[in-house]
Amino acid sequence: MNVLNEDRKQETAARHICYHCGEECREEIIIADGHEFCCNGCFNVYDILKESDLCGYYAVEGATGISPDKAYFNGKYDYLELPEVSGKIIEFTDHQLSRVNWHIPGMHCSSCIWLLEQLYKFNPAVRSSVVNFPEKKVRITFETEKIRLSELAALISRIGYEPYISLNDLGDRQIKKWNRTRLYKIGIAGFCFGNIMMLSFPEYFHLGNTGSDQNLRVTFGFLNLALSIPVLLYCAGDFFKSAWSALKGKYLNIDAPIVLALLSIFGLSLYQILSGTGPGYFDSLTGAVFFMLTGRFFQDKTYDGISFDRDYKSYFPVGVSVLKDGTEARTPITGLAPGDIVLVRNAELIPADAVLLSPEAWIDYSFVSGEAEPVSRKKGDTVYAGGKQTGTAIQLEVLRKVSQSYLTQLWNNDAFSREKEDQNKTLSARINRYFSVIVLIIATVTFLIWYFVKKDPETAFRAFTTCLLVACPCGLLFSSTFTNGNILSLFGINRCYPKNADAVECLSHIDTVVFDKTGTITRSEEADVQFVGKELSEDELVIIRTVAAQSSHPLSRMIVGNLGHIQLSKRSLGNYAEVSGAGIEVLWGKQEIRLGSAAWVGAPSENSNDLSFSRVYVSMDQVVLGYFAIRVQYRDNLPEAISALQKCGFKTFLLSGDKPADQPFLSGVFGNEAMLHFNRKPDEKLEFIKTLQNRENRNVLMIGDGLNDAGALRQSNVGMAVSDDTGNFSPSCDMIMEGRQLSRLPAFIRLARSGQKIIKASFAVSVIYNILGLFFAIGGKLSPVLAAILMPVSLITIVAFTTAASNLAASRIFRD
Repeated sequence: MNVLNEDRKQETAARHICYHCGEECREEIIIADGHEFCCNGCFNVYDILKESDLCGYYAVEGATGISPDKAYFNGKYDYLELPEVSGKIIEFTDHQLSRVNWHIPGMHCSSCIWLLEQLYKFNPAVRSSVVNFPEKKVRITFETEKIRLSELAALISRIGYEPYISLNDLGDRQIKKWNRTRLYKIGIAGFCFGNIMMLSFPEYFHLGNTGSDQNLRVTFGFLNLALSIPVLLYCAGDFFKSAWSALKGKYLNIDAPIVLALLSIFGLSLYQILSGTGPGYFDSLTGAVFFMLTGRFFQDKTYDGISFDRDYKSYFPVGVSVLKDGTEARTPITGLAPGDIVLVRNAELIPADAVLLSPEAWIDYSFVSGEAEPVSRKKGDTVYAGGKQTGTAIQLEVLRKVSQSYLTQLWNNDAFSREKEDQNKTLSARINRYFSVIVLIIATVTFLIWYFVKKDPETAFRAFTTCLLVACPCGLLFSSTFTNGNILSLFGINRCYPKNADAVECLSHIDTVVFDKTGTITRSEEADVQFVGKELSEDELVIIRTVAAQSSHPLSRMIVGNLGHIQLSKRSLGNYAEVSGAGIEVLWGKQEIRLGSAAWVGAPSENSNDLSFSRVYVSMDQVVLGYFAIRVQYRDNLPEAISALQKCGFKTFLLSGDKPADQPFLSGVFGNEAMLHFNRKPDEKLEFIKTLQNRENRNVLMIGDGLNDAGALRQSNVGMAVSDDTGNFSPSCDMIMEGRQLSRLPAFIRLARSGQKIIKASFAVSVIYNILGLFFAIGGKLSPVLAAILMPVSLITIVAFTTAASNLAASRIFRD
C-alpha cells in the first residue's frame, strides 16, 4: 500500500493534483497526511476513508474520487423521514431491514463501484450495497432501527455520491431520462464531415492550378481545420476520457489506439496546412469520428434491445388466485390491479405490495432480505411483494400493480446466486488488457517500415492510423452478448425462462437430468381422486377441503379440486404447520387435523401391492379416517422426451419424495428401476445431487416444482422449476419452464449447445475481419475513413450473423 501511495505522490508532484479526485488544485491547496487536496470536501472524504480503513480505494485501477457537493448541508435529507415520502422511497421493509434503490449520477468508474459496495465499513448498520453500474444505481439494505433513511442519504453524500431523489420518485411512475448527448455528437460530426468533404472536392479531382484557386485552396484548408476542431475536442471526447482513465490506471484499453490514431491524423493534417505542403486529412478525421460514434450508438441500441434486465412478465408464467364475489379465479400476474383481493397459500409468493385482510400472517422474506426468520404481520399491515406465506392461506388487498422488473431483481438477489466468476479472467477482460498493446506494436512496426525502409512518409502515417482504427476488437467483445441475448429471447418465446446467459451456458454442459415426480412429470390439473375409508360427513369434508386449500402442494390442490362442490369454511385455523415430504398439521378449534403420509398421521405401514397411485391419509384427533387414492396423469410425450435425452447420451433419474407408485410404468420410461429413487426427503435429494457431482463428476440438471426441491435445485449445476399457473417457484432455480413445455426439454438443451457453437463461429468471423483489415492497413491500401466505416459494418455483420444463425438453429430444433 505504501509503495502505491508513493507512486501516486510522485505522479502528482509536477503539478498540484488533488490526491482524492485527481483534478488540478486551482483555487487552494490543502496539505494533510503528506497529500495535496483541492478543497475541504476532498480532504474530508479522504479522512472518512482513512477512519474506516478504506484507503485501499486509492489502489484501485483508475481510482478518482468525487468531491462532495458544496451545496450539501446538515439536515438536507430530513424530509426523507416524512411517512408519505419514505413509504414511496423504500422498496421493501419488514421494520428490521429496509431496502432502497437509489440513482447515483456521479458514479463513473470501477473505483466508484468498489467504494459504494464498501458502505458497510462506514456504518455497520448497512447490511449490503450492490451496484448496477449500467443504470448507475445502488441497492442498499440497512437495519431500520440503527440508521435512519436521512442518515443513509447523508452518509453516501459525504463521500461524494449524492443520490438523485426527485418528485418522480414519489409518484407511481418514474420518467426515464434519455441522454441525447451522443446523438448531438453524431449530428455535429456528420455535419462537419459532410462540409469538409464538400470543401475538399477540388482536391479529390485535382482541380484549380491558378493563383486565385490556390488562395481558395488555402482558405478551404483553414475552414476544414476550423470544422475539425469541435469534432476532435467535443465529439471524440468520450474516446479521450476513456483512454485517459485507463492510462491513469496504468493500462491500455481499446480506446487508446483510437485516440492515438485521431491525434496522428490531426497532427499530420495541421502540419500540412500550416506548412502549405498539403490539404491534410480532415475528412478522414471527421469521417472516422462520425462512423465510430454511429457504430457505438448502434451497438448500444442493439444491447438495449437484448433486454438482459427483462421485466417480470418475461420471467414468471404464474397465475394469482383472485377472489371475486366469493369465488376463486386464476388471473395472470399481469392482470392484477389495485383493489383486487388475492388469496395466497402456504409457500406461495406474494406477487404485489398489498394490505393484509386476514387476522394474522407469517411472512418469510428470505427471498428479499436473506433473513430466514418469518415475521409476523397483523390485519391492516402492508405486506411487500416477494415474501412467502408460511402458514394458512391469507387474503390480501393489492395496493399497486406488480412493479416492472422488481421480481426479476429479487430472483437475481445475490443471496441466491452462485459464486461470481472472476471478471479478470473473462475473455472481454483479457482482450481489453492485451489487445491494444498488440495493435499498437503492429501499427508502430508498420510505420517504421514505411517511413525508414520504404521512404514513404505519407503512406507510413496512413498505414499507422488505419492499423489503429481497423483492428477494433468490438466484434470479439460483443459477439457473445448478442448471441446470448437472442438465445434468451428464443427460450422465452418457447415458454422457458432462463435467469441469465450464464444459465444457458451451464445448460449446454449438462450430461445428467434428474426429475422430481409430483407436479413435475405429472399434471396437477388432471387426476383421479377417490377416498378410501369410512364414509365422511359433510362437516368432515368441509374440514378436509379447508385444510387442504391452505397448501400449494400438487396433491393438496388435487384434493381441493375433487371436493370443489364443498363450501370452504371461513374459520380461522390454529398452529398450522406443513412439513415437506410429510404433510399438514392444523388445529380446527381444539381438534387436531392431519393430512399426509401414513407415518405422518400415524396409520399402519402400507402392505398393499397396488403401487399405481399416491395416498394422502387423513386423521382427526389421531384417529385415521382413511386416505385419498390419487392416480395422477403424466405429462404428454413424457416417454418420448426421456427417450430422446437417453439417445443423446444423458443419464436420467427420478428423485421423488412419494412412495414408489407407478413403478412398472416409470421403470419402462427411465429404463430400469435403478434410475428410480422414492421416499427421498429434501436433504436426501440434495445429497443425491452432490454425490452425482462429486463422485461421478456429473453436470446435473435438476427439474422440480420449487416446493421441497429448493436445496437440490440450488446444489445442481442448473436448477429448473416447472410451473403450472402457480406462484410457488423457488428463488434458487436458474430457469422456469411452463409445465406444458417439459417434452421440449431435449430441444432446449440442443438450443443452448447451438448457442455456444454460434458464439465460437462469431468469434471466428471477428478474427477473420481483423486479420483482413490489418492486412490491407499494413499494406497502406486502406484509407482512415474506410477503416472507420468498417467498424460499424463489422458490428452489423456480427449482429446479423448471430441473430440469423440462432433463429435458424431454433426453427430447425423446434421443428424436429
